[in-house]
Amino acid sequence: MKNNNFKIVSIFAILFLGASFILPAQNYPFMLPKLPYAYNALEPVVDAATMEIHYSKHHAAYVKNLNNAVKGSKYEAWSLDDLMLHAGEAGDAIRNNAGGHFNHSLYWNTLSLNKPFNPKSEVGKAVIAAFGSPDSLKNMLNKAGATRFGSGWAWLYVTTDKKLAVSSSPNQDNPIMDISPERGIPVLCIDVWEHAYYLKYQNKRADYLTAILDAINWEAVNKNYLDALASPLLKSIEKSVKEHPRTMPMK
Repeated sequence: MKNNNFKIVSIFAILFLGASFILPAQNYPFMLPKLPYAYNALEPVVDAATMEIHYSKHHAAYVKNLNNAVKGSKYEAWSLDDLMLHAGEAGDAIRNNAGGHFNHSLYWNTLSLNKPFNPKSEVGKAVIAAFGSPDSLKNMLNKAGATRFGSGWAWLYVTTDKKLAVSSSPNQDNPIMDISPERGIPVLCIDVWEHAYYLKYQNKRADYLTAILDAINWEAVNKNYLDALASPLLKSIEKSVKEHPRTMPMK
C-alpha cells in the first residue's frame, strides 16, 4: 500500500512540476509560432538541419530575448507592430529581437516548393505593374540580398501609397521600423544572415539567393499583400514617416 501511495504522490509531483514549467510560458506576450511545415519540407533548397537550427535555436532565441527585454517595462503590453513602430525609442534589445521575431515569422510563411507565381493574382498583377515581370522582381530581390553587406534582409513591401517596392535592411531591421529609411509593410522577405544558408551553401550567398527565390509561396505573398493594403498599420507608418523623416538611405 505504501508503494502505491508513493507512486501516486510521485505522479502528482511530476505533473505539478511539469505544469510549473509549462504554465508560465502562457503568460509571455510573445510566442514562437508553429513552423508551417516539416524541417525537411524545403529540401533541397533548405536542408533539414539548417531549418531546425534556424527555427528552434535562432528564432526561438529572438522570442525569448524579446520577452526578457520587455519584462517589467511599459513595452510588455505593446503589440509587436507598436514595438517596431517605436524601435528607435524602445532601444536596441527590443529593436533587434522584435525585428528578429517578426522577420523570421514572415520568412517561414512565405516559403514553399509548390506555390508558384500567379500573374492573375492580385499581387501578381501588382508585381507586373510595378516591375514589368516576376523575373525583374526576382533580379531586384537577388541584388538587394547580394549587395547587403554583412547580415540582413531583402524585402518586397507595400509602401504608404500602396505601391510595391524592394529594399534591404541590416541586422534584424525591417520597413515597419521608425529607424528604417524605406517604410511600409513587408509581404515577402529573404533572410541573408549566414545562419540561413551556411550549412548547405557555405559562403556562396549567390547560390542560396538563386535557390530560395524559386521557393517562394506566392499564395501566402498574395494574402500578405491584400492584408497589407487593408491594414491600418499603413496609416500608422505614414504618420511615423512624418514624425521620423529620413532622406539618406541606410547602407
